Amino acid sequence: MPSGPFQRSTPRRDVYAGLDALEVSGAQAGGPPLVLGHRGAPREAPENTLASLRRALELGVDGVEYDVRACGSGELVVFHDARLDRTTDGTGPLAGLDLRGLYGVDAGSWFGKRFAGEPVPVLDEALALTPERRGERPFHMIELKERGLVEGLARLLEEAHPPIPCRVASFNREVCLDARDAGLDAMLLAPLATEDDRRFTRDERIAAYGVGPGGWFTEDAQGDWSHVEAWAWSIDDPDELLALARRPLFGINTNEPHRALVARALARLAPDAEVPYPVEAPDLHVEPETLESRARGEWFGSWEIEVVVRNPLDREVSARASIFVPHGAFELDGVPHAFDLEAREERRVRVRISGGAREPGPDPLFAVLLSWSGGPSVGAGGDEAELRAGTRLLFDAPLRRRRVATADGLARRLEMLRERPADPPATVSARRVGRDLILTLENPGGLEDAHLVARLGREVARAGRGMRLRLPASFDAVPLGVPFSCGIEGTGPDGTRRLRRWAGGLPEGIGHGSAGLLLPLGKG
Repeated sequence: MPSGPFQRSTPRRDVYAGLDALEVSGAQAGGPPLVLGHRGAPREAPENTLASLRRALELGVDGVEYDVRACGSGELVVFHDARLDRTTDGTGPLAGLDLRGLYGVDAGSWFGKRFAGEPVPVLDEALALTPERRGERPFHMIELKERGLVEGLARLLEEAHPPIPCRVASFNREVCLDARDAGLDAMLLAPLATEDDRRFTRDERIAAYGVGPGGWFTEDAQGDWSHVEAWAWSIDDPDELLALARRPLFGINTNEPHRALVARALARLAPDAEVPYPVEAPDLHVEPETLESRARGEWFGSWEIEVVVRNPLDREVSARASIFVPHGAFELDGVPHAFDLEAREERRVRVRISGGAREPGPDPLFAVLLSWSGGPSVGAGGDEAELRAGTRLLFDAPLRRRRVATADGLARRLEMLRERPADPPATVSARRVGRDLILTLENPGGLEDAHLVARLGREVARAGRGMRLRLPASFDAVPLGVPFSCGIEGTGPDGTRRLRRWAGGLPEGIGHGSAGLLLPLGKG
């Protein structure tokens, strides 16, 4: 097996350096569905900042999605949380600062030194963005996080010339009705498509409806939605991106603009639903308790894996497989690896990967650059799309590092990661009682004012020293388990707020690694 290099973390924006963005991402394929950057390009720049929104447009997306709230003096600003703490150097509620005070808040340093001093944008700054490669205005999906903002937004949109294509989105039905009554195209957001939402959007003449990961694959989603634009939000999984790109969706927003654009391009080249995404990567199971040495931390491991690489086209392609490391340091064997694939051929690439980081963060990416000679190719609807000579598309998929826990009637002790060398042991016990998972804080690991935080599926909850989480109704029938993590929040000996966590997926937001998996008893 060919030997590859030792690799340290590479900034995400440098991962594809030297490759033309349009050529390798498939951005030239165009919509539908539209592809929007969710909070910009949040894996490459701090979310909901002008730097992040501009980066998304540089990658060739059709537009951007971002969140809007009012600061203390009433101006509309681009911001997700009700509090400043998570994504700025400030503390306390956003509504506690007027616009003048907000100018002194740094919204970039938490993400990286190069973004130090990045401000919280005012909404009209986001509306003024222009695309890098196309002349038309970018599409805007504007999520309103609270009521009372529609009037100010409508005024800004009315003043814009030329008009800005946009949808005004909210999880709050009243906000959607306010936007509709103001003459704006409203979008109702939901985790999953439901029959109740179908009736509401139809009866109230709501223009668009957007659901989260897996939301268009429920039983209720199979009804008649022809009365409304169908959207999907925060879609990052490669297989789901490709499946949705083949459906009659109006738009998708994503934290992975490159991956979404290349999935859309593949949907044009291979519209047949039987043609899968070209990269099938396994999970990397993390087991800190088995490490011989924990001197470098506990988010480490060694794995021998096989990654399936497929040629989705009816022509021969050349393939070059690599692993990119956005976070941590790894030794690699088996990549880079170059080979040819016949039409629709499948190849298994064997790789040894060893390493990690002290704390959960973005996972390694297995990437395959497929190149082929030009010529006509049948696209969606039977139209011929002339592909340039030397066309290439870069497909990637994460090698997700996972911890696994079992929901059992007996209490199981979950050991929190020691992400700093001096971290003492910290533990939480987990026990299943019927449809509930009971978490109990056992040892806070030296933290004062400690309380529990946990993620089950997409939901994050907080409680005191005990917590009860409702398991999905289908939990025992899901062999792969559901995303799960837990942690302990409190104040450390140095007076700073700390989070001790069992796995990735915490705190909220991206960039903190993959959540673990909670399995039903007997599925481990």
